[in-house]
Amino acid sequence: MPTNNGFVLEARDLHKAFKDLKAVKGVSFHIATGETYGLLGPNGAGKTTTISMVTGLLERDAGEVWVDGREISTTSTEPKRAIGFVPQDIAIYPDLSARENLSFFGRLYGMGGKDLGNRVDEVLEIIGLADRADDRSEDFSGGMKRRLNIGIGLLHSPRLLMLDEPTVGVDPQSRNAILESVERLSIEGMAVLYTTHYMEEAERLCDRVGIIDEGEIKAEGTRAELVSMVGQRDEVKLSASGDLEAALAALRAITVVHDASISDEGIDMLVDGADRALAEILRAVGDHASVVSVAVDEPNLEAVFLHLTGKALRD
Repeated sequence: MPTNNGFVLEARDLHKAFKDLKAVKGVSFHIATGETYGLLGPNGAGKTTTISMVTGLLERDAGEVWVDGREISTTSTEPKRAIGFVPQDIAIYPDLSARENLSFFGRLYGMGGKDLGNRVDEVLEIIGLADRADDRSEDFSGGMKRRLNIGIGLLHSPRLLMLDEPTVGVDPQSRNAILESVERLSIEGMAVLYTTHYMEEAERLCDRVGIIDEGEIKAEGTRAELVSMVGQRDEVKLSASGDLEAALAALRAITVVHDASISDEGIDMLVDGADRALAEILRAVGDHASVVSVAVDEPNLEAVFLHLTGKALRD
C-alpha cells in the first residue's frame, strides 16, 4: 500500500530478469510534485527497463509501483492517465503537421473541442514549435521531432512526465531547447523522471539523481550530497600579479584552503566548498596582489560514478 507522503511516484524494490540476465535488481526511488529525478547511468545500466516497468509497459518480476496514490500494472488503465511517457524512439506521424499530430494524440487521450485546440497551442509554445505548427513533421530536424514527441506526452497535463534519453542524437540547439522545456515543467509543478547517460544533463536538470549501473542504484541524492561522497575538493586557479609569496601565506591561513602553490599564472589551490570561501580568498589575496581572473573546477557526477563503479560513465 502507498504511504501518506504526497509522492507522485513510488517505485519499490523493482526486479526484472530476461532469462539469465538480471536487468534490474531491487531498484527503489520516489518523486515528489515539482521535482525532477534523474536516473543516470551508461547504456545497458537498466534505465529503460526500469522506466518501462514504472509506466506499466513491462511486467515486473517483483516490486511495486504507485503513481498518484494508485498501483500501476501492465493491465491497469486509470492510474496511467496520470503519466505522460516520452520513449527513446520517436513516435509521430511524419505526414501530419505538428498541430495535426498533437490534435490526433489529444483525441486518443479523450480530449476534444475548444479545450483540445487551446491545449495544443499551449504545448506548441512549451516545446518551441509554435512557428512551425502547420509544417509537416517529416520536414523537421531530429531535434524538432523529439520536441514534438515530448509535446505529445504533455498534452493531457499529466502529474508525472517520464522522459527516456530524450536528447540522444539531436543537435546542440535542439538539445538546449529540450532541456529548457523540461526545466520549465519542473518549475510549473510537474513531477519528472528523466533518464540519461549525460552527466551534464543530470547536473543541470535534476533535483535528485539516482546513479544506476548493472541494474542497481549505487547511490542517490542531490548533486552536493553525491559529490560529497567522493571527498574531492574544488580546484581554484587565480590569475594574479603582485606579491604572490605574501598572498600565498595569507591563503594558507584560511582553514578550507589546501595545497596552495604559486603557478606560472598566479596561485593554484584546493578548496573545501569554493562557492562559500571565494569571497574570503579574494580578500586575503587582494591585500597583496591584483587578481585578473578566477577559475573554479568542481567535482562532478562523472567523478562520483567513477568512484562508485570503478569505470567512466560512458564505458
